[in-house]
Amino acid sequence: MFNAVHHLRFADARESITKEYPTVAPPYPRGISVVIPPPGFTSSSPSHLTNSSLAALTHQESKMRSQWIFDVMTNQDAAPFKEMVSKLDKRELQTMASLLTSDSDHFLMIARNKNGSRRIQKLLGKSDDVDTFFADAILRCFFHIITDRYASYVARRAMTVFDKEKKEAMYERILHYALHIARDRHGCLALNDIITDADDLYYRNKLFDVVAHNALSLSNDAYGNYVVQHVLKLNDLRCKNNIVVKLRGHCVDLSFQRRGNYIVQLLLETEESMVVVVEELMKCKGDRLVKLAGNEFGNFVVEKALRVTQKEMFRTDLFWGLVHKLMPFLHRLRRPGGSNIASILDSVC
Repeated sequence: MFNAVHHLRFADARESITKEYPTVAPPYPRGISVVIPPPGFTSSSPSHLTNSSLAALTHQESKMRSQWIFDVMTNQDAAPFKEMVSKLDKRELQTMASLLTSDSDHFLMIARNKNGSRRIQKLLGKSDDVDTFFADAILRCFFHIITDRYASYVARRAMTVFDKEKKEAMYERILHYALHIARDRHGCLALNDIITDADDLYYRNKLFDVVAHNALSLSNDAYGNYVVQHVLKLNDLRCKNNIVVKLRGHCVDLSFQRRGNYIVQLLLETEESMVVVVEELMKCKGDRLVKLAGNEFGNFVVEKALRVTQKEMFRTDLFWGLVHKLMPFLHRLRRPGGSNIASILDSVC
């Protein structure tokens, strides 16, 4: 069998998102018979085709074969797929994987189908040889797979069952596209799962570093902010400290935002980052702090800042600093939105 693993880690590492992925079909393994005859074959046709027989197939027959495989993989009725797979031995599964992945466009169409995605996932991890075909196909059109609603689950499953070398190739591709994946509607969810399940400390930390280094732009992104939130919830102290360094001076602005305020609230849960946030709140000029306290999103940040500093008795200076800064505006905070903050202030008057 061709040695595809050798090329997995660094092949096309610098390809851009818009660059058209190659559609060169991986060669069929030597000595393996194809066990899936396409519809239209006569009873006299051989049930097992050698590689030389494959080369002799007409264009129409090849097209029919591809359509038949597509139908089996994507049909609502899973029975034909289950029956077929149950009868295939290791070598025949390898041939099936070759047929499924020989054309990138065809493979991507199946992976983007809800049923197709599930059935590809069931074929992953069957054997290293089978996984080699799928790894090559996934890497050829990686960005299109990782950012698709259903195809992304193929990549997630691959990251749990592939061997170390194939996983490393996947990690390299993820790092290459990390920011673009994080800013994608479906990609951000896939990236969060991959970070959570990462079993390689080196690549886990590399992903943390990418998120932390780009924390400000991701925090202001409609989907990237979910990745920042997720990483903060994993409570990696080094990563959290790196994130707060990047967000220093921007916490108030983020607190006014629908999603950004969640990130600031998460920063308030760790002592080191809490100090950074509260000190920034206290530096607000004029009545900006009271505007934040009355804001539909910002009020949650101010309320949490008061509660965590009140609880941490060794930093009472931060708590009383906020109280004294807010007290002159108590009458304005009694309105809806700031009522919880007003209650805290009343309790310490």
